[in-house]
Amino acid sequence: MATVGKSEWNFCSDNVAPVAPEILAAMAEANQGNVASYGEDPWTVSLTEALRRLFEKPDLIAFPVATGTAANALAVSTMVPPYGGVICTEDAHINTDECGAPEFFSGGAKLLAVPAPDSRLTPAQITARVEQARDHGVHVVQPHAVSITQSTEWGAVYGLEQLRAIGETAARHKLGLHMDGARFANALVHLGCTPAEMTWKAGITALSFGATKNGAMAAEAVVFFNPTQARGFAERRKRAAHLWSKQRFMSAQILAYLKDDLWLRNARHANAVAQIFARGLSAVPGVRLLQEVQANEVFAVLPEGVVAALEAEGFGFYRWQADTAPGEAAIRLVSSYVSKPEAAEALVSAAARFGNR
Repeated sequence: MATVGKSEWNFCSDNVAPVAPEILAAMAEANQGNVASYGEDPWTVSLTEALRRLFEKPDLIAFPVATGTAANALAVSTMVPPYGGVICTEDAHINTDECGAPEFFSGGAKLLAVPAPDSRLTPAQITARVEQARDHGVHVVQPHAVSITQSTEWGAVYGLEQLRAIGETAARHKLGLHMDGARFANALVHLGCTPAEMTWKAGITALSFGATKNGAMAAEAVVFFNPTQARGFAERRKRAAHLWSKQRFMSAQILAYLKDDLWLRNARHANAVAQIFARGLSAVPGVRLLQEVQANEVFAVLPEGVVAALEAEGFGFYRWQADTAPGEAAIRLVSSYVSKPEAAEALVSAAARFGNR
């Protein structure tokens, strides 16, 4: 087995990974001369055209932003009035990890969270929430949008039939449908479909297209598949202090991310390393997976003593909130485009070794 350093044992998140060399090089190339600011630069113009080709949608509108929180919060705020609601799962990132940003930028819209074991919404849940609200009329917050995450916060991937069913349900109830695509590429390579099939062809009306977790430094794009849906977003982005004056550097990142399918290669590698965890840990006595591993996140339950020993050994991961028996602990492992298979194998071997003590 090849030797790996302790920093390569850090599986806390795909955010711990460095910036992809191709993206750094693109930023350096963009760092030449004086060009127009605030998105009037050639890189941002080219980015819109590149995304239109990628999604097979010649009239889509795209807005680069620096963070996933900004992408999600501003996208949702464009889709729902201050007195409206957004249906999501209880574990949705917008509900648990964005410090009220969606509510803040929407001016007070309410997140209408429902339980889901793997954080995948169902059409029945959406319909039930809508009908419940409409039965109570003006006294209850009315849903105006749905937000789903692909892949989800539990590493699950919506299949195309599931997405289309949700899209049809949202359209029937006249709800906007937002997709948090922080790990969009990981879900896409798992399904083996086209970006169009996983978004607007399935009924998605707005997408937070993530790049940061898969090799970029700080770059996401909010994509609207119908230009009329983007009305007011530019002003919201400016008011939220997310319009970069030197936007060429953000757009250059995403262009390099898409060039020569770098984004898909990175995601395939991350997913493949996650499968090493899935196969290896499943074979360790006393270890069980909480969810099927479909993208680049692995959720497992191990004996507490094994978890503590792995931490002491220097492996990095997060302990996770989940139903466990006494003496057990749940953890989350996340692989990235630079994760080494040897490092994943080292953790699996260590878990087996500690479990046999």
